[in-house]
Amino acid sequence: MGNADAAIKANGHVKAGEIDAAHRIEVPQVVSEAQVRFFVEQGYLIAENLVSPAELEELKADTNFIARGGYPNKSLKPLPADTSDAEVLHNILCIHQPHYISPVMKKYVQHAGICGVLSQVTAAHLPYWDGSVKCMQSMLFVKPPEFQGQAWHQDEIYIPTRDRSLIGAWIAIDDATVENGCLYIIPASHRQGYLYPQRPHNNPDEFDFAPESYGFDESQEVPVEVKAGTVVFFNGYLLHRSRKNRSKGYRRVLVNHYMNAWSLLPWSLKEGEHVAMADRRKIVPVVGVDPYAWKGFEPTGQDVWLRTCKANTPERDEHAPL
Repeated sequence: MGNADAAIKANGHVKAGEIDAAHRIEVPQVVSEAQVRFFVEQGYLIAENLVSPAELEELKADTNFIARGGYPNKSLKPLPADTSDAEVLHNILCIHQPHYISPVMKKYVQHAGICGVLSQVTAAHLPYWDGSVKCMQSMLFVKPPEFQGQAWHQDEIYIPTRDRSLIGAWIAIDDATVENGCLYIIPASHRQGYLYPQRPHNNPDEFDFAPESYGFDESQEVPVEVKAGTVVFFNGYLLHRSRKNRSKGYRRVLVNHYMNAWSLLPWSLKEGEHVAMADRRKIVPVVGVDPYAWKGFEPTGQDVWLRTCKANTPERDEHAPL
């Protein structure tokens, strides 16, 4: 049993208001103080070779396994059994929340190297932060040839935190290039903590159905071309987008979203719930302590699904793709 799993098992025995320090999850320090400062100032950090070639092959194999119904799941409709591996990949835009059912995907949510970086940068802008981090989402993108990207947006629009600590860990399973639809970012666009307004983009050939953010200088954008095995970390307020895949190959990415474990997660409101105290608990503690372990966890159920179209029409989505 891993440290995070031990913490989850222990949660039922923590008294209300009690901090479960006995099950603190330890991870290695990975990046330098200069890199931490860069993340705080620029809103992103590129960590090369954080995921090994063997680990990348494991992620690729599990993508097909999930799509074929390898993990029994009521909400995940597998592709037909006679679908070839090539056809499986060619029909998938995204698998939402694969870590709910796949131990392989959960393994990469809790990846020691990735979590080591997270323990240093996630809420480094906050004084007294102790490095504790939790995960609330995973999204596995295949992005076949000719599939669209997504227009300008900020992740915090979709997943709200209380302290501007939302962070994406974008694991490049394939080389990400301008041709196949890599990330584009606007460095330092997170600094003001301002959520830009959104509108329809009216460019369905280039971008999916999600609206675009606007009201800023797009000329400052920078393409983030990276090799497979690189992890790009970026703050939830950082403006970013991706374009259509114009290559003949795939642009596979596993992007997991995390936040400071001490922040509540007001992702939705239950009936009669006050917004200031809303805290969704479909989370995985990955670093440090879980201050709210005494609350227990909300069941994840069978809430996993495929998106298999070119994203021209709205579908069920908790967080827009990258």
